[in-house]
Amino acid sequence: MSSGRVLVVDDNEPFRRFTCSALEKRPELQIVCEVSDGLEAVKKAKELQPELIVLDIGLPFLNGFEAARQIRRLSPESKILFVSQESSVDMVREALSTGAQGYVVKTDAGSEFLEAIDAILEGEKFVGRRFVGDDLVGSIESGRAREFRTKNNIAPLQQ
Repeated sequence: MSSGRVLVVDDNEPFRRFTCSALEKRPELQIVCEVSDGLEAVKKAKELQPELIVLDIGLPFLNGFEAARQIRRLSPESKILFVSQESSVDMVREALSTGAQGYVVKTDAGSEFLEAIDAILEGEKFVGRRFVGDDLVGSIESGRAREFRTKNNIAPLQQ
C-alpha cells in the first residue's frame, strides 16, 4: 500500500476527530490539514496537493460534490473518498461522477473506513457493502465497467 498525505474535510467536529483518530492508526498516513467547509477544502487541496482527501457532502459554503469537481481540476492527482451520512444510491452515483474513488456511509465507517483508504491508495475504487448489487456503472467517468472493492469481496459492475 502507498503512503500518503491526507486532507480531512468535515464540518462535524466529532466525526472529524473520529476520522483523524482512525487515520492515526496508519503510520504511513500523515494528516496535513483538517478543514470544515467546501471552499477551504478546495483552497487547501490546491495548496497542499494531498494524495488523499476524505470529504463530506454536506458542507458549508460549497457542498462536497462541487468541492470535489473543483479539486479534480486543481489537484488532479489527489484521490477522493466521500464519507457521508447520505446513504441513497443516487447520492453515491453523484459522488462517484465527480471523479471520486470511493464512498463510505458514516454509520458504516467504523468497519469500512480503513479498508476504503487501503483500497483507494492501492488504486482501486471502493463503495461500502450496503451498495453491493446496485448499478453504479453510470457513475464512472470513463463509462467502462470497473470493479469496486467492497468489504470482504470484490463486486464487479455490470454494464
